[in-house]
Amino acid sequence: MTDEKRFDTDEIREEIPDALAGQRIDRVVALIADVSRKDAADAVTEGRVQINGRTISKASHRVAVGDRVDLVVHRFDTSLTADPSVEVPVVYEDDHMLVINKPAGMVVHPGAGVDRGTMVHGLLHRYPDIAGVGPDTRPGVVHRLDKGTSGLLMVARTEAALAHLSGQLAVRTVLRRYITLVDGRVESAEGLIDAPLGRSPRDATRHAVIAGGRPARTRYEVVERFTNPEATLVHCRLETGRTHQIRVHLEAIGHSVVGDDRYGMASEELDRPFLHAATLGFEHPDSGDWLSFDAELPADLDAVLTARRAASDSDV
Repeated sequence: MTDEKRFDTDEIREEIPDALAGQRIDRVVALIADVSRKDAADAVTEGRVQINGRTISKASHRVAVGDRVDLVVHRFDTSLTADPSVEVPVVYEDDHMLVINKPAGMVVHPGAGVDRGTMVHGLLHRYPDIAGVGPDTRPGVVHRLDKGTSGLLMVARTEAALAHLSGQLAVRTVLRRYITLVDGRVESAEGLIDAPLGRSPRDATRHAVIAGGRPARTRYEVVERFTNPEATLVHCRLETGRTHQIRVHLEAIGHSVVGDDRYGMASEELDRPFLHAATLGFEHPDSGDWLSFDAELPADLDAVLTARRAASDSDV
């Protein structure tokens, strides 16, 4: 990899919700495209942003509810050099793919405001062959976990593997099971949350259950209940993979994830959401064999459970 500027091009279309009415177009572009404010302003001045079919040239232009925004985003990459200082826990590898046990706090790939120290930078040092797999800004990445979420995810080492693994996600045959601790007592032993997700009409930086959103399905099963305070340990299985899906779905039914200060409340116990991608199962992209992996609960989350059990009765 070199430091020569390269970019991927994304074409995005969004309709302005109530929450963004009256905002400057450069702020709107930064939010909906997940780019820096400077990159958003550059997109405007370079003529890559249209509102209702008309090219906008001033970053200060104010948008209105219902405006249709079309933009072309250049996602420049000047930093995807191999970084040996980033240690990435690899639990499986072969010539086609990797399985990573991502620690909490690690960002998967560069994005708005993050151009150093990501999982991808570390992997490029150990597996330079992924540099040509998929987009330059996120080579090999099949799916992501939020910065604060720990656990298992797949990385492709060939274009064929990337297509095969991404296809499995698309048809929902990949097994993804998460462990989470939520506030309150979840009464039903198991259930399905089937509710569409999209950008919140009240805050465009958040996601919410909204009519007309993208289909989203999360199955859950109660593992253990606690008192003092009331909380429930839950296994969640993703049938779709929307942004912040588990956190938003559980908050929507009245049980926010412990430690999630974005969709719930901050916690003195944790500085990140109690959310761990514990099980990952899929068909190997070359052999066709079914592979399944489990990742133990990290020490910080295990400590929370130990303290909760000591402080209260628990049951299933």
